[in-house]
Amino acid sequence: MTEDEFRPGFHFTPARHWMNDPNGLVHHDGTWHLFFQHNPEANEFGHVSWGHASSPDLVHWTEHSVALRASESELIYSGSAVLDAHDTSGLGDGTAPPLVAVFTSVYADRQAQSLAHSLDGGATWTPYAANPVLDRGSTEFRDPKVFWHATGPDEGHWVMVAVEADQRLVLLHRSDDLRHWTLLSTFGPGTGPEDFWECPDLFALPVNGDPADRRWVLVVSVNPGGVAGGSGTRWFLGDFDGTTFTAADTAADAVDAPVRERRWLDWGHDHYAAVSYDNAPDGRRVMIGWMGNWAYAHDMPTTPWRGAMALPRELSLRTVEGVVTLVQRPVAELAVLEGTSTAWAPYDLVGERVLPGGERYRLDVTFEHGDAHDFGLDVCVGPGAATRLRYDPAAGLLSLDRTASGETAFSPAFAAVDSAPVALADGRLRLEVWVDRCSVEVFAQGGTACLTQLVLPDAAATALACVSTGGITRVVELSHTPLARAR
Repeated sequence: MTEDEFRPGFHFTPARHWMNDPNGLVHHDGTWHLFFQHNPEANEFGHVSWGHASSPDLVHWTEHSVALRASESELIYSGSAVLDAHDTSGLGDGTAPPLVAVFTSVYADRQAQSLAHSLDGGATWTPYAANPVLDRGSTEFRDPKVFWHATGPDEGHWVMVAVEADQRLVLLHRSDDLRHWTLLSTFGPGTGPEDFWECPDLFALPVNGDPADRRWVLVVSVNPGGVAGGSGTRWFLGDFDGTTFTAADTAADAVDAPVRERRWLDWGHDHYAAVSYDNAPDGRRVMIGWMGNWAYAHDMPTTPWRGAMALPRELSLRTVEGVVTLVQRPVAELAVLEGTSTAWAPYDLVGERVLPGGERYRLDVTFEHGDAHDFGLDVCVGPGAATRLRYDPAAGLLSLDRTASGETAFSPAFAAVDSAPVALADGRLRLEVWVDRCSVEVFAQGGTACLTQLVLPDAAATALACVSTGGITRVVELSHTPLARAR
């Protein structure tokens, strides 16, 4: 293997060394900041610090020096960052509001929440002298996500959503100044197979774009116990009254719902620890997840880096077949990468039809079911290898199969088939597939179901094919768009 052999072209990766959870996602003065769990010294988990990258457009990222560095007595675990617009913390200098990071300090005997602030747009950070600001004496209290809960035009308070990870319990606290916190309520505990709840997020979205009908979404990452195996991220629909989050009274929102009946942010192996941006412009809710899985993250054969972020996604709520559903779409800014698209006229597909592929592209396709047993796509196709995307109309399942995708032997947990429940709409299946050398991200039916997988194909495995097995499938729409590198 050569250096950078599997480095993606338009997904963020650090230049060197280990990366996992996205942290401190905040938009400020036209810049999107991405902090992340990072080992600045090695290509493995350890010496946990906050790395830092920034972008004007969520596409082109510049990596900066380490923002918050671990010491012998303190590791810097996951957290969030906010623009303290009214300087409620008193950490500003009177000329501009501070950015405030809220993160988990990991000490030898406990985990607690701490602060740091920046007065230069996130370039440098000063730890708060009286850290930690919230200490429960717990060994698994972590991952604070903080947001401003407005109760009037100029009124409100800060809310922190954190977890007692091993208790599978979400804790909500409030503060007027980011420095003093009071417990509001808890959500959980989880009773499923997962060992830990991690990296929570809580936000409101309008349903079908109606500002008068807003629902709250609670996101919780679970590890293990993910729907595909290993780590995964579920979400709950509900209501937050400023004190308590109450999940909707549906089977899918029950804490102890069977794994396959839960609401999952992504049904693939490789989308975890997803959190959303603070202070995003125009009321957008933009989320980034780590494209990895703790079942094999330490074994991924990449060098001199290990870890990638998934595509930034814009979130919305939409009613589908009478059910309020979280919709995820790749952010519109990614269009800057597009080359010249090739479109095909509708045709009836029997067997296989080979198309131009490449290392980096987006494929937009709408299939109409005829009498085929299954249909879909093969991507990253090379001699004896392919990543297979198939829809089974009888089962109503969309599956992504990487068992023969390339390198898989480095971990017994890697070769896998992941599947998502997807219903046809008027007999049709609409897919948007993003391929970036070492990853495949699938957005089905307009983003109502997502599947993300890392793959490690040979460099020559760039072919692509549409496939219909056991009968005819109508290809209603088909276009292929090459995508440029972002770095």
